[in-house]
Amino acid sequence: MKKENLLIMDHPLIQHKLSILRDKNTGTKEFKELVDEIATLIAYEATRDLPLVKTTVETPLEVATTKILAGKKLAIVPILRAGLGMVGGMLNLIPAAKIGHIGLYRDHETLEPVEYYCKLPSDIEDRQIFVVDPMLATGGSASAAIGFIKQRGGKNIKLMCILAAENGIDRIQREHPDVQIYCAAVDERLNEHGYICPGLGDAGDRLFGTL
Repeated sequence: MKKENLLIMDHPLIQHKLSILRDKNTGTKEFKELVDEIATLIAYEATRDLPLVKTTVETPLEVATTKILAGKKLAIVPILRAGLGMVGGMLNLIPAAKIGHIGLYRDHETLEPVEYYCKLPSDIEDRQIFVVDPMLATGGSASAAIGFIKQRGGKNIKLMCILAAENGIDRIQREHPDVQIYCAAVDERLNEHGYICPGLGDAGDRLFGTL
């Protein structure tokens, strides 16, 4: 599937770990570890375009001209609650990133996401923002979260998920064409309850043992 602003991470390690993640017999502890590891691997690609500057360091032998990050400010914003499972894996690579949080629930009448909590770094407008949520199903929550961030001044936004459905991808690309999407796989369909199929079940329940 070729879509604008979509990168599907087909690295063998990610695909292997994703297969174990899907397995209904994978327990909570291993599930958490796998989400953490996959998030790290996706973050490796999502941070590929971070700017660098030249510097010099003194090695045990002589002075070397090298490169370091240019000091661009970063923010990780998980969508509660399942998005929390991806934060640790990202911090393995970018430990200085600030963490925001967005909480949403679905209105039973309108079926639209409603914000119940939003706490972002005060300088969010100056940061490269990574919105994280393991599942991109209908795209409603992710699109709403991105919209809330933009309302508060955020501009440079990337969306990281583990599994996506075409419905969700289409919605993000329609409503936020400036946002790059990174995911490990795109599944075939959504069921009548809006779950990705074949999917991996409810990521939040499997992460926190609330099945």
